[in-house]
Amino acid sequence: MRADARRNQERIVAVAGAAIAEHGADASLEEIARRAGVGSATLHRHFPTRQVLLEAVFRDRVEALCGQARSMAADLEPGPALVAWLRAVGRHAAANRGLAASLMRGSDPSLGATCHAMITAAGEELVSAARRTGDVRADVAVVDLLKLANAISLSAEGDPAEADRLLALALDGIRP
Repeated sequence: MRADARRNQERIVAVAGAAIAEHGADASLEEIARRAGVGSATLHRHFPTRQVLLEAVFRDRVEALCGQARSMAADLEPGPALVAWLRAVGRHAAANRGLAASLMRGSDPSLGATCHAMITAAGEELVSAARRTGDVRADVAVVDLLKLANAISLSAEGDPAEADRLLALALDGIRP
């Protein structure tokens, strides 16, 4: 791919991510193209369908979230690493505004399943480490924590301080 085409593609994905955070998964493709500084034809050449664009945005975000899990595991003690990552999961859920659900309904629901598996694996490493150090109860499952973080994010939409407060309350319940 030519350098200018790659830059256009990256800019479209970045702008689409911001538009999804603002308007949800049904954000206007024409508005995304305009904000990215490309024509509608350029957007559709890189992303022939809305689904393909949504997949690119979601994959990038999931890979970044998994990278954060690895970084936090390397830089922090297990308990604080898990808490910091769950806060990142909440921010991820808030920024996605219906993106995951749209992907699961789309033509390739395997992407949503693959991304879910990636997030679950990244979180399981943090939960396992936190179990070993006694920072979480033995019966805590990563899928439960992901559901909590997502539910809290949805319930406190638009209020990060409220989401953090609710997450802190929920996390008190996972400690031994």
